[in-house]
Amino acid sequence: MKFFSDISIWWLIPWAVICVLIAFWYYRKQKGLEEISSWMKRGLIALRSMALFVIGVLLIGLLLESIEHRSEKPVFITLIDNSTSVLNYKDSAEVKQRISNFTKKLEERYKDKFDIVQFSVGSSFSTDQPNYSDHISNLDKGFDELFTKYYNQNIGGICFISDGNFNKGSDPRYSAEKIALTPIFTVGMGDTIRKRDQVIRNVAVNDIAFFRNKFPVEIDIQAARVGKTASSVSIYKNGKKVASKAITYTDGNLDFMHVSLMLEATEVGFVNYVVQVESLDNESSYENNKWSFYVEVIDSRSKVLLLANSPHPDVAAVKNVIERDENVEVSSMLTSEFTGKLEDYALLILHEPGGSGSGNFLQKVKNSKIPVLYLIGTNSSATSIKQLGIGLDMPAGRRSDEVQASLKSGFQLFEVSSDLSSGLEYWPPVTVPFGKIIASQGDVLLTQRIGSVVKKDPILYFTSGNRKQGAFIGEGLWKWKLMEYARTKGNKGFNELIQKSVQYLVVKKNTDALRVNLPRRFNVNDDVIINAEFYNSSLERITEPSISYVLTDEKGDKVDYTFAKGELDYRLSLGKLPVGKYDWRAKTSFNGKNYEKSGSFVVNDISLENLETSADHNLLQQIAENSNGKFYTLKNVNRMLNDIDKRTDIVTVTSDESTFKDIIDFKWLFFLLILLLGGEWFLRRRIGSY
Repeated sequence: MKFFSDISIWWLIPWAVICVLIAFWYYRKQKGLEEISSWMKRGLIALRSMALFVIGVLLIGLLLESIEHRSEKPVFITLIDNSTSVLNYKDSAEVKQRISNFTKKLEERYKDKFDIVQFSVGSSFSTDQPNYSDHISNLDKGFDELFTKYYNQNIGGICFISDGNFNKGSDPRYSAEKIALTPIFTVGMGDTIRKRDQVIRNVAVNDIAFFRNKFPVEIDIQAARVGKTASSVSIYKNGKKVASKAITYTDGNLDFMHVSLMLEATEVGFVNYVVQVESLDNESSYENNKWSFYVEVIDSRSKVLLLANSPHPDVAAVKNVIERDENVEVSSMLTSEFTGKLEDYALLILHEPGGSGSGNFLQKVKNSKIPVLYLIGTNSSATSIKQLGIGLDMPAGRRSDEVQASLKSGFQLFEVSSDLSSGLEYWPPVTVPFGKIIASQGDVLLTQRIGSVVKKDPILYFTSGNRKQGAFIGEGLWKWKLMEYARTKGNKGFNELIQKSVQYLVVKKNTDALRVNLPRRFNVNDDVIINAEFYNSSLERITEPSISYVLTDEKGDKVDYTFAKGELDYRLSLGKLPVGKYDWRAKTSFNGKNYEKSGSFVVNDISLENLETSADHNLLQQIAENSNGKFYTLKNVNRMLNDIDKRTDIVTVTSDESTFKDIIDFKWLFFLLILLLGGEWFLRRRIGSY
């Protein structure tokens, strides 16, 4: 035990002398104490001196150092591979029992010597007992978690039980090396002998394909001990072969093949395909000769209706650009010939909307909810244009003017490339109504320009609200196309202007009151969780109405659910679902109005664990060797117990820990001071001094 102070402790000696002198001087001058005995006076002086001395000791700020001897037993960790691959071998029936027996012996033998802990690792790191059901082997995660959890602690050793196969994360050899100075005893399960087998290692394909387009499927195949023979790879849809390719193994012992096949998307929705390798005689497993996957085929083609009162070169120029997009289907005709429904189209392009005899049709357009792009030429009346409700005020009369177009700064609805901005500098003038043209709402992209003078009058602008609308005020679009081609031998700028305008108008803004959010794909091991939101007429999120949810599997079986309400949203957990395609429908009602949403999702079975039919004991041996540990097979794992007894590096660590405490924190000094001052007061009362 040691004392420390900011000033020298030797100063306590003169302070003790001063305390005695102060007490002696005090009682020498006290009246009424002349008659007391000398021993009584000396007692009072001693009590007063000691009290003053204790006060001085407290004020001097002494620190007391105490040393605590602490012993830390070594921690012995058992880390068990919890993936399904450890049961892929012929000794799988004995694996669980052997591991259980070993861990019990380990705990019984060393429970007094070590702190025994056990963890399992597969898709996650857990303290639960292993059940060998994880479909993912992330062995790297196990060592990373141990490094973090037991950093700077006395880890005596690690027993790692696995087949050595992993299919997620980094190589566990590197993460194991981070746990320095700790022997790792590895236990290998399974059979390392490579068996005769063909395995589909991976299938790479886009999750989404477009209707009537072709998409590639990339297939990786591994063949072990099949000899120099021929086989084939086929893809089936609904049991019907849709693609096939012959393959030949040239090594015979271990071959790797990469096969590319093209499929055509002929069916909209989630389409199930099965890749299958032709089976050979005496393969160790035929389950890994198949690989099932889903592709979501989207009919992304947007239907565009182009109407005009009469043929016009501007209409032809716009139609030519739109038809270049494979995802757009264009229907063009005279306005008088159209007898269909406007709601069947994603966009209406209407030329000369204010022409003669178009009043009834304009009312029909106004009542519809589809986006509209108006091409306003010199034959549109100002009165009819004003009735469109797009905030456009045009001068009356038939007079016209020739103006060029200028790009307006600050436009943010979509990006404009240099091809378009530079093209506007030399594109010829278009014919516009003479006079002031005002757009009271919307975002203006192009304005009028006469020479170097840029006006505020719009040529092309867009509005938003209940629906998107756009208006091009001018006649002579076809001249822009011809001039650009004459100058550049292409139409990049003109095509961009039309295509981006159409794309902006076609993309729908989500204003639905009921919104259901969930991924389109899940793995068989994922928890299927669905979130939903509901908005009132003011687009405020509320959770007042109840939302029902009906799930239908491929067999047609239906299950009813109800979303749980949160503070601002809804949540529904379906747990883990079997492999297959599922259709769903969500319903609710609010203020007397019904709302409904529907969709589909798929649950895939990516059985990476079934791909391995042989254990990788080389990896386990390297982990043990790099850590000064030792490798064992599961059959002779009990030898590890004897080897642990012989280790001299698994010991209890003893350490001395110093703690410092301010002496003023010791309560007994406070009570001592009270006792001294109280004793002095008691004696003085007894002799009648007070």
